[in-house]
Amino acid sequence: MTQFQAPKGVPDYLPPESAQFVAVRDGLIATARRAGYADIELPIFEDTALFARGVGESTDVVSKEMYTFADRGDRSVTLRPEGTAGVIRAVIEHGLDRGPLPVKLVYAGPFFRYERPQAGRYRQLQQVGVEAIGVDDPALDAEVIAVADAGFRSLGLDGFRLEITSLGDDTCRPQYRELLQEFLFKLDLDEETRRRAEINPLRVLDDKRPHVREMTADAPVMLDHLSDSAKQHFDTVLAHLDALGVPYAINPRMVRGLDYYTKTTFEFVHDGLGAQSGIGGGGRYDGLMRQLGGKDLSGIGFGLGVDRTMLALKAEGKTVGSTARVDVFGVPLGEQAKMRLSVLAAQLRAAGVRVDLAYGDRGVKGAMRAADRSGASIALVAGDRDLEAGTIGVKDLSSGEQVDVAVDDVVAEVLSRLRG
Repeated sequence: MTQFQAPKGVPDYLPPESAQFVAVRDGLIATARRAGYADIELPIFEDTALFARGVGESTDVVSKEMYTFADRGDRSVTLRPEGTAGVIRAVIEHGLDRGPLPVKLVYAGPFFRYERPQAGRYRQLQQVGVEAIGVDDPALDAEVIAVADAGFRSLGLDGFRLEITSLGDDTCRPQYRELLQEFLFKLDLDEETRRRAEINPLRVLDDKRPHVREMTADAPVMLDHLSDSAKQHFDTVLAHLDALGVPYAINPRMVRGLDYYTKTTFEFVHDGLGAQSGIGGGGRYDGLMRQLGGKDLSGIGFGLGVDRTMLALKAEGKTVGSTARVDVFGVPLGEQAKMRLSVLAAQLRAAGVRVDLAYGDRGVKGAMRAADRSGASIALVAGDRDLEAGTIGVKDLSSGEQVDVAVDDVVAEVLSRLRG
């Protein structure tokens, strides 16, 4: 028979590595929750037009990378390639923008892009994201960046750097666009790149091909052409980051891969990952809500790569998360013992303890090997003679010491040991 495999570019996370995946994801979410971001769960797929309009038709994401298909009703839907557009759609649809502002939301899950799979670049990528919608305040920009920085540091990651720039606002972007196009149209660009320069010239500065990068090395940069208001906004963001103790490097040539970014734009980079060095990033997207049919409200957010963060931790030789599946492992020797330990397991689980048992009537040696592999710190050992005596063996798996405890006292004894 055919042996099935996961689709190309879609990683499986299995024990023990899955424990690190969960620890990274939950750690990044936790720092956002501590800053008042509430959870939102988004659909895996949306109307294709949402991403075409929100992300930008000139982006590689929309033009080359989206998983788009017609459903049974012949409607065009797309597996979500990013989270911001879906969050904005949900805020508009459910009227969250009519309540207190800013609306602060955090989410996590899989996103989908059809790319050539390689280390750190997957077709199903896992991200944690936040969005803060409704207030144009440089202090909020700094908070969003600080939350991401704190998330990485909470995991023990320290070999990364924050790169930041400003992409200007409506008062200076049109003039800069003309200036950049004037520069680009003098270059010997291929037809596709020239068309990209016509639609969104910033995309050309994001081109990774060496000959294009060489041609655009002297291109004008947005930071040199900011309006007074955009410059003041950017300077205030940097002042807040300084006050918060968040280190950064200004990168005037940074271009993010999505069209909706304005003003503050940032990326977290880890050089231990090679070509796929970005572990997260984001920025302000003033105008996106209006573009998607809602109020003219500002917003800022980020997306942090869970997969990339795991690779960054590996590059630094660090691990997070406990690989222990359970705290307590039951070793029954006989059917009556199995039934009694099953009841004790249920009682301990109800008290919040992780418990597993040796199933399949294996011998004591095999059962104890299973106990060691489970990562448990305590084993409960019971046979027919123990039950006749009204006791169960409570064994410390690190020291090997075992004592007999009255059956009615086992739950209290285990809880005492685990909480002591």
